[in-house]
Amino acid sequence: MALMDFIKKQFIDILEWTESGDGTLAWRYPMAGNEIQYGGSLTVRESQMAVFVNEGKVADVFGPGMYKLTTQTIPVLTYLKNWDKLFQSPFKSDVYFFSTRQQLDRRWGTTQPVTIRDKDFGAVRLRAFGNYAYRIADPKAFHIAVSGTRDRYTVDDLDGQLRALMLQHISDAVASSGIPFLDLAANQIEFANQLKAANAEEFAKLGLALESVTVQNVSLPEELQKILDQKIGMGMVGGDMGKFMQYQTAQAIPKFAKGGGRRWQRHCRRRHGPGCRRGAGPGDGAAAGWWPGRVEPGRCCSRGGRRSTSRPEAR
Repeated sequence: MALMDFIKKQFIDILEWTESGDGTLAWRYPMAGNEIQYGGSLTVRESQMAVFVNEGKVADVFGPGMYKLTTQTIPVLTYLKNWDKLFQSPFKSDVYFFSTRQQLDRRWGTTQPVTIRDKDFGAVRLRAFGNYAYRIADPKAFHIAVSGTRDRYTVDDLDGQLRALMLQHISDAVASSGIPFLDLAANQIEFANQLKAANAEEFAKLGLALESVTVQNVSLPEELQKILDQKIGMGMVGGDMGKFMQYQTAQAIPKFAKGGGRRWQRHCRRRHGPGCRRGAGPGDGAAAGWWPGRVEPGRCCSRGGRRSTSRPEAR
């Protein structure tokens, strides 16, 4: 039986990986119980690296090139297996290929506002999002820390962890940049550089190199944005509260007139019947200084100048 198994066994004399598509970071060569032919060839293409693993331990690491597998080209594996100089037999080893291409257009963003310290506003809750790109720089570290013995490890398998790392260091990046929140929009490149610097070490622990980070947008939650708009408005009038109140009033009158006119019309119709269509609103009554209780013929349906003493109820 042992002789038949030996006859049926195939010896692998060419080891290579041709990527069939995007998104694969690590791929294990399918051995299926076969052995590697001594003197066989290993082809590692540009943007790839290969790792030999013997009994769970990382042995030799190969960069781009073509290699003849002998005791001279796989010294660590030779040492681990205690081969002598005359060794020329087929051997077993797990072989993993790693893609070192840049993984582009990976997205990061805050699902909830992140609280940071700001020298102008104190504590600020902001939202931000952008892109980043990375590549495998140390396949040995990546194999040990991330991919392990899986047959295939993809970009999608890693996305959640890397996105969490990016968000974890947003506060650190803002603090390191020293840029006030109001200036972040005009200094997004500096913010992105600080975010990259804050995350580079964490990526390196996984065997990765963080190649680039971009910040596409930085914004406040809606309620804080309204406060910021008011602060900007005060800045436009030089901090003069009187002018600011005039500015606020001017902004509010069109909205008030639009809504108030309808309330006065409803008031007149309830008081004098559905046929009344002369109800005055703040657009042509209140804005001119007229209110109920004051005779203003033609403004309100006052039935010949009769005073109206009740204000309309808002609905």
